[in-house]
Amino acid sequence: MKQLYLLFAFAGFFLVACSSSDKEKEIEPVPVPTPYQLQFSDRFQPPSIPEDNPLTVEGVALGRRLFYEKRLSGNNTISCGSCHQQKLAFTDGQAFSTGVDGQQTTRSSMSLVNLAWNKTFNWAGEANSLEAQARIPIENPLEMHQNMDEAVRELQNTATYPNLFQKAFGTSTITSDLMLKALGQFTRTLISTNSRYDKYRAGEATLTVEELEGMQLFFTHPDPSRNLRGGNCGDCHGSDFFTLQQFHNNGLDVDFADKGRGAVTGKATDNGKFKAPSLRNIAVTAPYMHDGRLKTLEEVLNHYNDHIQNASPNLDPLIIEASNKIQGKSLELTPAEKAKIIKFLQTLTDDSFLKDERFSETSTP
Repeated sequence: MKQLYLLFAFAGFFLVACSSSDKEKEIEPVPVPTPYQLQFSDRFQPPSIPEDNPLTVEGVALGRRLFYEKRLSGNNTISCGSCHQQKLAFTDGQAFSTGVDGQQTTRSSMSLVNLAWNKTFNWAGEANSLEAQARIPIENPLEMHQNMDEAVRELQNTATYPNLFQKAFGTSTITSDLMLKALGQFTRTLISTNSRYDKYRAGEATLTVEELEGMQLFFTHPDPSRNLRGGNCGDCHGSDFFTLQQFHNNGLDVDFADKGRGAVTGKATDNGKFKAPSLRNIAVTAPYMHDGRLKTLEEVLNHYNDHIQNASPNLDPLIIEASNKIQGKSLELTPAEKAKIIKFLQTLTDDSFLKDERFSETSTP
């Protein structure tokens, strides 16, 4: 009996010791990422966020560092932020962006704005998610030209990135998948809904008579039979996003050096079509079009008013229909009407977005 008692006593001591040891191990709980709250206009419906990549404060912060991280380029000289500068609504002011070793890319840098609501990305819709989109410029030989495994290796060997990935994703082991998820989280936060136009819609500001007349012309589809004069702009750049996210041939060329959407789908009927970009902050994103051929907003208005290539294959039906209503002559906008449309477009500039410190460059390790 005495031996049995000693056995139970020892077992009890062992259990207490183990319990004490377990408690010591549980002193430091695994940190849980903090949910990130998107801020946007109440006129916008909440965007659809991927279930496998919810927004967190730590993930967005990591994504911002990666966005400005030059290690993501093959020669460590450029970052995503090199071609997407905040002061220019995340464009770079060039007709064609400059990649590693000074190489010229084949298209103009698109503005990064309100991407959380987009279904396709890039001028021709090459990607269907922000995570997939982030991979394209990193690997493109004319852009960042970096091997993903090498990018991961370089980040893993830093003193800070493993800890940042631990905070954001619960692991200090960096992978390309997690890297792209972090970039996707950050770019989803690039939201612009605080322009003068937005304040006007909210009843917090007024627009001038010319700006209001320009807005009317912008959204009006012309119809001489009803005495409707308009710029036909809203047919492709409608909604509060100022894009319907569709692909159009807007009559720039008869022959296509860049097939655009057709190169993605393989359909001849998509040749020459490019995504209608958002016109938010358009006054600071010159030059315009996928190849930056138009230097000013005046040139853009002149193109749609007078220089549509009617023989262009796959010319958008909305452009054909509007032209036919006025005998194919042009939109017949007067210089004063074009100036009013431009004044309206300038109300879409969101100064707070262009200066928001949450999106600005941060030092990288």
